[in-house]
Amino acid sequence: MSESINRDRRLVLAGSIATAGGAGLWPSRPAHAQLGGRSLPPLDGATGWLNSPALTPDSLRGKVVLIDVWTYTCINWLRTLPYVRAWSEKYKNQGLTVLGVHSPEFEFEKRVENVRRAATNMRVSYPIAIDSDFAVWRALRNNAWPCRYFVDATGLIRHVQVGEGEYAQGEMIIKQLLGEAGASETDRGLVSVDAEGAEAPADWRNLRSPETYAGYEQTANFSSGRALPEKRSTYAVPKRLTLNHWALSGEWTFGKQFVALNGASGRIAYSFHARDLHLVMGPDKPGGSVPFRVSIDGQPPRADRGVDVDEGGSGRLTDQRLYQLIRQQPPIRERLFEIEFLGSGAQAYCFTFG
Repeated sequence: MSESINRDRRLVLAGSIATAGGAGLWPSRPAHAQLGGRSLPPLDGATGWLNSPALTPDSLRGKVVLIDVWTYTCINWLRTLPYVRAWSEKYKNQGLTVLGVHSPEFEFEKRVENVRRAATNMRVSYPIAIDSDFAVWRALRNNAWPCRYFVDATGLIRHVQVGEGEYAQGEMIIKQLLGEAGASETDRGLVSVDAEGAEAPADWRNLRSPETYAGYEQTANFSSGRALPEKRSTYAVPKRLTLNHWALSGEWTFGKQFVALNGASGRIAYSFHARDLHLVMGPDKPGGSVPFRVSIDGQPPRADRGVDVDEGGSGRLTDQRLYQLIRQQPPIRERLFEIEFLGSGAQAYCFTFG
């Protein structure tokens, strides 16, 4: 993966807007690129397409286009999805085409079947360019997930939004560009979404834990001694974990992007402060299945469970994806999260919070 790719997705949480090819609708700080009224670049670097034949700038001419750069395990993108999905549905008959560009962060996200499954489960029915080589990413001069490019009917990139938020502004941009393209009067109202699970907005006021990678390439705050790359090693959880530190118990191997369980069972612990705790993880082989059990402060989560576990904390790894494991009920406070895998073959990639 190119070193220019910004992997710290939390850098883009607040959102931003850049404007080109016309007057700006709202004041904003500059986005990541100088647009200068440039045209939509070629899309022929895509390695495949879902939900549509291959699209080109010429075939999109005359349409207002919203390009959504995403990767399916990104929590920041997941929380924007309800709006992008709603815009696609509301404005598709008025001249809007939403185009998802899937540029993968983790190796397993390069597998088309994984992207296809995720798109189906997340109800992403608009066209998707599979950008496993990051050719479209580079052509757009992109540097973060998620990022939305607003393209007018002449093929000019007019606005860019980076990160979460700015949804009302984004929809007003769509309305303006559709009006310029000659669309009939659009509904003056804005979409209303009722997001659930991992798609729900973060509780920013109580979010005090950072995205934390497990693989040796980017891991931080590991409290079970030295993380030994590519070597089967036995680790132990210390008696106490400092806030935002994590640890392992059992026999594990640190890979570049993940930590893999070698033994018949093993445990991960994390001291966190947030409403939601997610973990990107999965079985090490397609079709694999690994049962697990989570606890919070040593007890079953009960009312604090996420959507991917039951009240007793039981769940099962079946796909490589983001799992929502904890959604705390108020008051939100520092807690000790633990997940025990009850079989070998589990891989854990990244903690995210909300």
